[in-house]
Amino acid sequence: MTTTNLSGKRALVCGASQGIGLAIAKRLASEGSQVLLLARTADKLAEALKSLPGHGHLLFPMDLQFLAEDLAAVKTTELTGNSPKDSQLRLAILRNLLSEIQSAPVEILINNAGGPAAGSLLESQVQGFATGFSSHVLASHCLLQLLAPAMKQSGYGRVVNIISTSVKTPIVNLGVSNTIRGAMASWSKSMANELGPFGITVNNVLPGYTITPRMENLRKNSAVSTRTSEPEVEESWKKQIPLRRFARAEEIANAVYFLVSDQASYISGINLPVDGGRTPTL
Repeated sequence: MTTTNLSGKRALVCGASQGIGLAIAKRLASEGSQVLLLARTADKLAEALKSLPGHGHLLFPMDLQFLAEDLAAVKTTELTGNSPKDSQLRLAILRNLLSEIQSAPVEILINNAGGPAAGSLLESQVQGFATGFSSHVLASHCLLQLLAPAMKQSGYGRVVNIISTSVKTPIVNLGVSNTIRGAMASWSKSMANELGPFGITVNNVLPGYTITPRMENLRKNSAVSTRTSEPEVEESWKKQIPLRRFARAEEIANAVYFLVSDQASYISGINLPVDGGRTPTL
């Protein structure tokens, strides 16, 4: 099977400053794609940009939580000199992104955002749902609305959402995350149905336990809540995985690359677990 080159394609990758998002950005760049990197922290994003092969990549330090409201502000109002500086900066960066999207088509969209905090679903505050919904569903929807017209015109587009195996089996003590990920999966399938006639595929990758900063935080929280040590938590997690190890971020990126390549041109509307066999068949 030959490797599909992405030369001439442009990709927008969210959460690209570290972990799975950065691994995806590197993989797509290594195949010749120009990558637009989005993430919250400017310094980390700048370091990530330096690590990408190829040239012409761009960074946009943005918090997806505010994307929907900032887009509305850009479309309806002009900020005054009295507006908060952080709002002025956010909208300036957003305008730069909009200009870049308008300058040339972006054919590949990778929706990837940090998961909501761990905790009991019943005890979770409403704001946690609102923040998670904004960062995941609303931001993904806004970005696809921006990119879809060019995709439709060219008859080609690839959308991959990085979600979670909780789409198939809810994960204990991740109540808000389970809820938001489920909403993303339904949004994705609906979009796959709508955009399929235009040659645009929409798929979800469901990472299992992957060596990332988020997994480190979840491991620490689990150790506290279960009153065990982190090595014990890690060992218990590995026992749930038939392959008996955690994924590397690069392995998730390989799955994403397959889905955006021509080799997956007839695959759309699926949830692809990349979890070492942990998720039960449903």
